[in-house]
Amino acid sequence: MTYLLALGGFALLFGGGEMLVRGAVIVARRFGLSPLLIGMTIVAFCTSAPELVVSIAAALDGRSAIAVGNVVGSNIANLLLILGASALVAPIVFKPAELRRDSLVMLGATVLVIAFAFTGSIGLTRGTVLLLALLMFLVFSYRSEVSGVSPVAELHEHEGHEFDSTPQQPLRGAIYLVAGLGALVLGSRWLVDGASQLAASFGVPEAVVGLTIVAFGTSLPELATSLVAAARGHSDVAVGNVVGSNIFNLLGILGVTAMVKRIPIDPQIVQLDMWVMLAATLLVLPFLVKTGRIGRRSGVVGIVLYVAYTAYLYMG
Repeated sequence: MTYLLALGGFALLFGGGEMLVRGAVIVARRFGLSPLLIGMTIVAFCTSAPELVVSIAAALDGRSAIAVGNVVGSNIANLLLILGASALVAPIVFKPAELRRDSLVMLGATVLVIAFAFTGSIGLTRGTVLLLALLMFLVFSYRSEVSGVSPVAELHEHEGHEFDSTPQQPLRGAIYLVAGLGALVLGSRWLVDGASQLAASFGVPEAVVGLTIVAFGTSLPELATSLVAAARGHSDVAVGNVVGSNIFNLLGILGVTAMVKRIPIDPQIVQLDMWVMLAATLLVLPFLVKTGRIGRRSGVVGIVLYVAYTAYLYMG
Protein backbone atom coordinates (compact mmCIF):
# COMPACT_ATOMS: atom_id res chain seq x y z
CA MET A 1 0.00 0.00 0.00
CA THR A 2 2.90 2.35 0.79
CA TYR A 3 4.35 1.91 -2.69
CA LEU A 4 0.96 2.48 -4.33
CA LEU A 5 0.54 5.65 -2.29
CA ALA A 6 3.92 7.00 -3.40
CA LEU A 7 3.42 5.95 -7.04
CA GLY A 8 -0.05 7.48 -7.07
CA GLY A 9 1.45 10.69 -5.72
CA PHE A 10 4.07 10.66 -8.49
CA ALA A 11 1.39 10.19 -11.16
CA LEU A 12 -0.83 12.96 -9.81
CA LEU A 13 2.08 15.39 -9.45
CA PHE A 14 3.26 14.72 -12.99
CA GLY A 15 -0.19 14.96 -14.57
CA GLY A 16 -1.25 17.83 -12.35
CA GLY A 17 1.90 19.81 -13.11
CA GLU A 18 1.41 19.35 -16.85
CA MET A 19 -2.25 20.40 -16.72
CA LEU A 20 -1.44 23.35 -14.48
CA VAL A 21 1.18 24.72 -16.89
CA ARG A 22 -1.08 24.39 -19.92
CA GLY A 23 -4.12 25.77 -18.14
CA ALA A 24 -2.20 28.71 -16.68
CA VAL A 25 -0.70 29.58 -20.08
CA ILE A 26 -4.13 29.53 -21.76
CA VAL A 27 -5.67 31.72 -19.05
CA ALA A 28 -2.67 34.08 -19.08
CA ARG A 29 -2.98 34.55 -22.85
CA ARG A 30 -6.71 35.14 -22.46
CA PHE A 31 -5.86 38.08 -20.22
CA GLY A 32 -3.33 39.41 -22.69
CA LEU A 33 -0.05 38.47 -21.01
CA SER A 34 2.90 38.49 -23.40
CA PRO A 35 4.99 35.38 -24.16
CA LEU A 36 7.88 37.16 -22.41
CA LEU A 37 5.98 37.49 -19.12
CA ILE A 38 4.51 34.00 -19.44
CA GLY A 39 7.97 32.52 -19.89
CA MET A 40 9.40 34.49 -16.97
CA THR A 41 6.68 33.75 -14.45
CA ILE A 42 3.89 31.35 -15.44
CA VAL A 43 5.99 28.49 -16.82
CA ALA A 44 8.67 28.75 -14.11
CA PHE A 45 6.14 28.95 -11.28
CA CYS A 46 3.89 26.17 -12.54
CA THR A 47 6.73 23.70 -13.09
CA SER A 48 7.76 24.44 -9.48
CA ALA A 49 4.20 24.07 -8.15
CA PRO A 50 4.69 20.42 -7.08
CA GLU A 51 7.62 21.48 -4.91
CA LEU A 52 5.44 24.18 -3.37
CA VAL A 53 2.46 22.03 -2.42
CA VAL A 54 4.65 19.15 -1.20
CA SER A 55 6.86 21.42 0.94
CA ILE A 56 3.87 23.21 2.48
CA ALA A 57 2.08 19.91 3.17
CA ALA A 58 5.21 18.44 4.75
CA ALA A 59 5.84 21.56 6.87
CA LEU A 60 2.26 21.61 8.15
CA ASP A 61 2.63 17.94 9.10
CA GLY A 62 5.78 18.73 11.08
CA ARG A 63 8.00 16.92 8.56
CA SER A 64 10.41 19.76 7.95
CA ALA A 65 13.16 17.42 6.75
CA ILE A 66 10.96 16.45 3.79
CA ALA A 67 9.97 20.10 3.18
CA VAL A 68 13.57 21.33 2.96
CA GLY A 69 14.99 18.13 1.46
CA ASN A 70 12.42 18.38 -1.34
CA VAL A 71 13.72 21.81 -2.42
CA VAL A 72 17.42 21.02 -2.02
CA GLY A 73 17.08 17.61 -3.67
CA SER A 74 15.02 19.06 -6.54
CA ASN A 75 17.70 21.64 -7.29
CA ILE A 76 20.42 18.99 -7.26
CA ALA A 77 18.31 16.77 -9.55
CA ASN A 78 17.62 19.70 -11.89
CA LEU A 79 21.32 20.54 -12.30
CA LEU A 80 22.76 17.04 -12.56
CA LEU A 81 19.99 14.66 -13.63
CA ILE A 82 17.65 16.80 -15.74
CA LEU A 83 20.35 18.78 -17.54
CA GLY A 84 22.28 15.54 -18.01
CA ALA A 85 19.29 13.70 -19.46
CA SER A 86 18.43 16.64 -21.72
CA ALA A 87 22.01 16.71 -23.03
CA LEU A 88 21.75 13.00 -23.85
CA VAL A 89 18.63 13.65 -25.94
CA ALA A 90 20.46 16.39 -27.84
CA PRO A 91 23.53 18.50 -26.97
CA ILE A 92 22.36 21.67 -25.26
CA VAL A 93 23.52 24.75 -27.17
CA PHE A 94 22.56 28.30 -26.20
CA LYS A 95 23.86 31.85 -26.00
CA PRO A 96 25.64 32.39 -22.64
CA ALA A 97 24.23 35.92 -22.57
CA GLU A 98 20.74 34.38 -22.32
CA LEU A 99 21.48 32.80 -18.97
CA ARG A 100 24.35 34.76 -17.43
CA ARG A 101 22.20 37.02 -15.27
CA ASP A 102 19.75 34.33 -14.12
CA SER A 103 22.57 31.86 -13.43
CA LEU A 104 24.31 34.35 -11.16
CA VAL A 105 20.99 35.01 -9.39
CA MET A 106 20.64 31.24 -8.91
CA LEU A 107 24.11 31.16 -7.34
CA GLY A 108 23.28 34.12 -5.09
CA ALA A 109 20.01 32.50 -4.00
CA THR A 110 21.86 29.28 -3.19
CA VAL A 111 24.38 31.11 -1.00
CA LEU A 112 21.61 33.10 0.73
CA VAL A 113 19.62 29.97 1.60
CA ILE A 114 22.76 28.24 2.94
CA ALA A 115 23.47 31.28 5.12
CA PHE A 116 19.91 31.17 6.49
CA ALA A 117 20.15 27.41 7.03
CA PHE A 118 23.14 27.84 9.33
CA THR A 119 20.90 29.75 11.75
CA GLY A 120 19.00 26.50 12.35
CA SER A 121 15.63 27.46 10.89
CA ILE A 122 13.85 29.62 8.36
CA GLY A 123 10.87 31.46 9.76
CA LEU A 124 8.54 34.30 8.81
CA THR A 125 11.18 37.03 8.59
CA ARG A 126 13.67 35.07 6.50
CA GLY A 127 10.87 33.62 4.39
CA THR A 128 9.68 37.15 3.66
CA VAL A 129 13.21 38.16 2.66
CA LEU A 130 13.41 35.21 0.24
CA LEU A 131 10.03 35.99 -1.31
CA LEU A 132 10.79 39.71 -1.62
CA ALA A 133 14.09 38.85 -3.30
CA LEU A 134 12.18 36.78 -5.86
CA LEU A 135 9.66 39.55 -6.50
CA MET A 136 12.42 42.15 -6.89
CA PHE A 137 14.23 39.86 -9.33
CA LEU A 138 11.08 39.37 -11.42
CA VAL A 139 10.21 43.06 -11.51
CA PHE A 140 13.76 44.08 -12.39
CA SER A 141 14.02 41.36 -15.04
CA TYR A 142 10.74 42.25 -16.69
CA ARG A 143 11.43 45.98 -16.73
CA SER A 144 14.88 45.48 -18.22
CA GLU A 145 13.75 42.94 -20.81
CA VAL A 146 10.57 44.67 -21.96
CA SER A 147 12.54 47.84 -22.72
CA GLY A 148 14.30 46.25 -25.70
CA VAL A 149 15.31 43.07 -27.48
CA SER A 150 17.92 41.11 -25.57
CA PRO A 151 19.12 37.49 -25.51
CA VAL A 152 17.45 37.01 -22.10
CA ALA A 153 14.13 38.35 -23.38
CA GLU A 154 14.35 36.07 -26.42
CA LEU A 155 14.87 33.05 -24.17
CA HIS A 156 11.83 33.83 -22.02
CA GLU A 157 9.71 34.37 -25.14
CA HIS A 158 10.83 30.96 -26.41
CA GLU A 159 9.71 29.48 -23.08
CA GLY A 160 6.32 31.13 -23.47
CA HIS A 161 5.96 29.88 -27.04
CA GLU A 162 6.72 26.26 -26.02
CA PHE A 163 2.99 25.84 -25.42
CA ASP A 164 1.81 27.33 -28.71
CA SER A 165 0.32 23.97 -29.68
CA THR A 166 -2.05 24.06 -26.70
CA PRO A 167 -5.70 24.69 -27.78
CA GLN A 168 -6.58 28.23 -26.75
CA GLN A 169 -10.19 27.78 -25.52
CA PRO A 170 -10.52 29.68 -22.20
CA LEU A 171 -12.95 27.10 -20.75
CA ARG A 172 -10.49 24.30 -21.42
CA GLY A 173 -7.77 26.38 -19.81
CA ALA A 174 -9.87 26.89 -16.67
CA ILE A 175 -10.61 23.16 -16.49
CA TYR A 176 -6.91 22.33 -16.86
CA LEU A 177 -6.07 24.87 -14.17
CA VAL A 178 -8.58 23.59 -11.60
CA ALA A 179 -7.87 19.92 -12.35
CA GLY A 180 -4.13 20.51 -12.18
CA LEU A 181 -4.36 22.24 -8.81
CA GLY A 182 -6.57 19.48 -7.43
CA ALA A 183 -4.21 16.77 -8.65
CA LEU A 184 -1.22 18.58 -7.14
CA VAL A 185 -2.87 18.94 -3.73
CA LEU A 186 -3.97 15.30 -3.61
CA GLY A 187 -0.71 14.04 -5.10
CA SER A 188 1.35 15.99 -2.57
CA ARG A 189 -0.59 14.43 0.29
CA TRP A 190 -0.13 10.92 -1.07
CA LEU A 191 3.55 11.45 -1.79
CA VAL A 192 4.36 12.93 1.63
CA ASP A 193 2.48 10.16 3.45
CA GLY A 194 3.98 7.45 1.24
CA ALA A 195 7.49 8.87 1.60
CA SER A 196 7.20 9.00 5.39
CA GLN A 197 6.06 5.38 5.48
CA LEU A 198 8.89 4.37 3.17
CA ALA A 199 11.42 6.11 5.43
CA ALA A 200 10.06 4.22 8.43
CA SER A 201 9.99 0.85 6.66
CA PHE A 202 13.55 1.14 5.30
CA GLY A 203 14.93 2.70 8.45
CA VAL A 204 16.33 5.77 6.67
CA PRO A 205 15.89 9.39 7.78
CA GLU A 206 12.99 11.35 6.31
CA ALA A 207 15.56 13.86 5.03
CA VAL A 208 17.04 11.20 2.73
CA VAL A 209 13.64 10.29 1.32
CA GLY A 210 12.85 13.99 0.85
CA LEU A 211 16.16 14.59 -0.92
CA THR A 212 15.68 11.67 -3.31
CA ILE A 213 12.26 10.08 -3.81
CA VAL A 214 10.16 13.16 -3.04
CA ALA A 215 12.54 15.52 -4.85
CA PHE A 216 12.54 13.32 -7.96
CA GLY A 217 8.74 13.17 -7.94
CA THR A 218 8.33 16.92 -7.69
CA SER A 219 10.95 17.45 -10.42
CA LEU A 220 8.98 15.41 -12.96
CA PRO A 221 7.37 18.50 -14.60
CA GLU A 222 10.82 20.07 -15.09
CA LEU A 223 12.11 16.77 -16.48
CA ALA A 224 9.24 16.45 -18.94
CA THR A 225 9.44 20.10 -20.06
CA SER A 226 13.22 20.00 -20.53
CA LEU A 227 13.27 16.66 -22.39
CA VAL A 228 10.49 17.75 -24.77
CA ALA A 229 12.23 21.07 -25.40
CA ALA A 230 15.55 19.31 -26.06
CA ALA A 231 13.90 16.83 -28.43
CA ARG A 232 12.34 19.73 -30.37
CA GLY A 233 15.73 21.39 -30.70
CA HIS A 234 14.86 24.14 -28.21
CA SER A 235 17.80 23.43 -25.96
CA ASP A 236 17.90 27.01 -24.66
CA VAL A 237 14.42 26.46 -23.20
CA ALA A 238 15.53 23.20 -21.60
CA VAL A 239 18.35 24.85 -19.66
CA GLY A 240 16.39 28.06 -19.01
CA ASN A 241 13.64 25.96 -17.44
CA VAL A 242 16.12 24.43 -15.00
CA VAL A 243 17.69 27.74 -13.98
CA GLY A 244 14.32 29.44 -13.54
CA SER A 245 12.94 26.52 -11.56
CA ASN A 246 15.93 26.52 -9.20
CA ILE A 247 15.48 30.23 -8.50
CA PHE A 248 11.78 29.73 -7.80
CA ASN A 249 12.49 26.74 -5.56
CA LEU A 250 15.01 28.57 -3.38
CA LEU A 251 13.35 31.97 -3.13
CA GLY A 252 9.69 31.23 -3.79
CA ILE A 253 9.04 27.73 -2.44
CA LEU A 254 11.17 28.04 0.68
CA GLY A 255 9.98 31.61 1.16
CA VAL A 256 6.26 30.81 1.00
CA THR A 257 6.64 27.62 3.06
CA ALA A 258 8.54 29.47 5.80
CA MET A 259 5.86 32.15 5.88
CA VAL A 260 3.22 29.46 6.42
CA LYS A 261 5.20 27.70 9.17
CA ARG A 262 8.71 28.02 10.58
CA ILE A 263 10.97 25.36 9.05
CA PRO A 264 13.66 23.80 11.27
CA ILE A 265 16.65 22.77 9.16
CA ASP A 266 17.82 19.17 9.56
CA PRO A 267 21.53 19.18 10.57
CA GLN A 268 22.34 16.53 7.94
CA ILE A 269 21.02 18.77 5.18
CA VAL A 270 23.14 21.68 6.43
CA GLN A 271 26.30 19.59 6.79
CA LEU A 272 26.13 17.76 3.45
CA ASP A 273 23.30 18.35 1.04
CA MET A 274 23.34 22.15 0.98
CA TRP A 275 27.00 21.93 -0.01
CA VAL A 276 26.24 19.35 -2.70
CA MET A 277 23.66 21.79 -4.09
CA LEU A 278 26.26 24.57 -4.08
CA ALA A 279 28.88 22.29 -5.67
CA ALA A 280 26.43 21.26 -8.43
CA THR A 281 25.65 24.94 -9.06
CA LEU A 282 29.34 25.82 -9.32
CA LEU A 283 29.97 22.80 -11.55
CA VAL A 284 27.31 23.82 -14.07
CA LEU A 285 27.92 27.57 -13.84
CA PRO A 286 30.86 27.75 -16.33
CA PHE A 287 28.73 26.02 -18.98
CA LEU A 288 25.89 28.50 -18.38
CA VAL A 289 27.83 31.77 -18.33
CA LYS A 290 30.79 31.05 -20.60
CA THR A 291 30.81 28.04 -22.93
CA GLY A 292 27.11 27.95 -23.88
CA ARG A 293 27.20 24.23 -24.56
CA ILE A 294 26.51 21.06 -22.56
CA GLY A 295 27.43 18.01 -24.62
CA ARG A 296 26.48 14.37 -24.21
CA ARG A 297 29.71 13.54 -22.38
CA SER A 298 29.03 16.25 -19.81
CA GLY A 299 25.46 14.99 -19.55
CA VAL A 300 26.70 11.50 -18.69
CA VAL A 301 28.99 12.96 -16.02
CA GLY A 302 26.06 14.81 -14.47
CA ILE A 303 23.89 11.69 -14.36
CA VAL A 304 26.72 9.59 -12.88
CA LEU A 305 27.34 12.20 -10.18
CA TYR A 306 23.63 12.27 -9.31
CA VAL A 307 23.46 8.48 -9.07
CA ALA A 308 26.61 8.44 -6.91
CA TYR A 309 25.19 11.11 -4.61
CA THR A 310 21.89 9.22 -4.24
CA ALA A 311 23.71 5.93 -3.57
CA TYR A 312 25.83 7.61 -0.90
CA LEU A 313 22.74 8.90 0.91
CA TYR A 314 21.28 5.40 1.20
CA MET A 315 24.53 3.58 1.89
CA GLY A 316 26.18 6.19 4.12
